[in-house]
Amino acid sequence: MTVVGGYLGAGKTTLLNRLLRHAAGTRFAVLVNDFGAINIDAELIESFDGETMQLANGCICCSLAGGFAETLFAVRDLEPRPDRVLVEASGVADPMATAQYAHLDGFVLDGVIVVADAETVRGRVRDRYVGRHVAEQLAQADLVVLNKVDLLDPGRLERLRRWIVEESGAARVIEAERGEVPVEFLFGAGAPGRSHRRGAALEDHPDHDTWSFESSVPVAADRWSAIVDALPTSVVRGKGIVFVADDPLRRFVFQSVGRRWTMAPGESWGTEQPRTRLAFVGLPGNRLTDELTRCFQEYSA
Repeated sequence: MTVVGGYLGAGKTTLLNRLLRHAAGTRFAVLVNDFGAINIDAELIESFDGETMQLANGCICCSLAGGFAETLFAVRDLEPRPDRVLVEASGVADPMATAQYAHLDGFVLDGVIVVADAETVRGRVRDRYVGRHVAEQLAQADLVVLNKVDLLDPGRLERLRRWIVEESGAARVIEAERGEVPVEFLFGAGAPGRSHRRGAALEDHPDHDTWSFESSVPVAADRWSAIVDALPTSVVRGKGIVFVADDPLRRFVFQSVGRRWTMAPGESWGTEQPRTRLAFVGLPGNRLTDELTRCFQEYSA
């Protein structure tokens, strides 16, 4: 389950629309308060019964009119079962409170994404009425999508970049125009068991830096945790296979989205030579290679 939060007008619905139109084989179930705000293209709607909108690409939109927990259980019991549940928290909601529902049986929290309007977010935080609320939303994010960056000049955008990292407690920040974010940057940390054989395969994307790492030396679990916790804030996505010294007979699958990460045991190595293979994607212009090379100097220390 992924929670998408952010103050009114930040672009949450625009982001969800993009995800539904570019599902790329992933069956999303999107939970929303208001179908009207989603504005799905008519040719994509396969059926609509008042509380559920079935889309031709296998995705569905479900109304929360019957209650949040009840809707989650209904989605969980669908056949075929959705791959991912997206919850659009209202603009005045506490996204972390919504994320607590991921403890329900059958779910795991993949992350909290907060969308921020680049043009207005600093003013919102200074507002005497809503400022504290907007600041708390940012602080709860695993990944901040700083939307509408095309509305700012370069100097103002650079100042905003520095401010948003401080305000969000060093959450990962990715910039966007009209909610255009590479889909794979947004998901992955909560479902690590699906890609154990190709964990290090992460697409190159224009305007984003990539870095990879391989080693046949196992790493201690506590050392690995320290490395990941020290990753630079410019890293927005990571995945791969880790050779763990504490349990050397099994692959461990690593996934990170924003600052949330997981490491889960996978299959045995079998006849394959145990080897750590990792790939990371980061924001451009942040000396990703230097920063990650420095982090991974401690890998086998």
